[in-house]
Amino acid sequence: MQDFGAAFGLALHLIATGDDNLLEIVVLSLKVSFSALTLSCLIGLPLGAFLVVRPFWGRGVVVAVLNAMMGLPPVVIGLLVYLALSRAGPMGWLGLLYTPTAMIIAQTLLIAPIVAALARQVLEGLYSEYDEQFRSFGISRLRAAAALVVDGRYGLVTVALAGFGRAVAEVGAVIIVGGNIDHLTRVMTTAIALETSKGDLGMALALGIILMSIALGVNLAAGGLRSVAERQAYA
Repeated sequence: MQDFGAAFGLALHLIATGDDNLLEIVVLSLKVSFSALTLSCLIGLPLGAFLVVRPFWGRGVVVAVLNAMMGLPPVVIGLLVYLALSRAGPMGWLGLLYTPTAMIIAQTLLIAPIVAALARQVLEGLYSEYDEQFRSFGISRLRAAAALVVDGRYGLVTVALAGFGRAVAEVGAVIIVGGNIDHLTRVMTTAIALETSKGDLGMALALGIILMSIALGVNLAAGGLRSVAERQAYA
């Protein structure tokens, strides 16, 4: 076991020198999380807009389910994806278990409800302002949804950043479906858990510093976008 001072010094050295193993883990983490975020936005943003502009029977139930899924334990998602992709599962023939694709699927299922629920909240406020105008001009619901997405773009980017932050920090689901395989499915969160258990605190701290920097950057970007949106709203 390394002492903290030596471990912290090693962590800074690994970051400064661009250690190959470190960079490989970080790049895979970002690749998986960005891919999951893209899919989640393609699913969640239209779904959130649809729930705003298209009233239907049972809408309240759908909204309640989405809100509940925002707090769904990641290990449950991981277990469901594992069962679906295992050899005995309905998608086992695809051979995706313990691959980055399986991790992307798990993260997508985890953050798509978050994106959809938060997008609905952002767009619902706008729709209450524009509803009368949409009705007076006879604008279709599809065009109304598109207009809301364009006008609420800053808020929706903030939603996307929140989804990315949730995805990149995820460990439970990805370790179940990815297996934490070296040079294949090892991402920052699973590597931190493994290296800490091995006593290699230098690598764990290096990954932790990078992960915290990413989280801080996401929060700063979200705050900046909120400020821009507020200035435009009062302009």
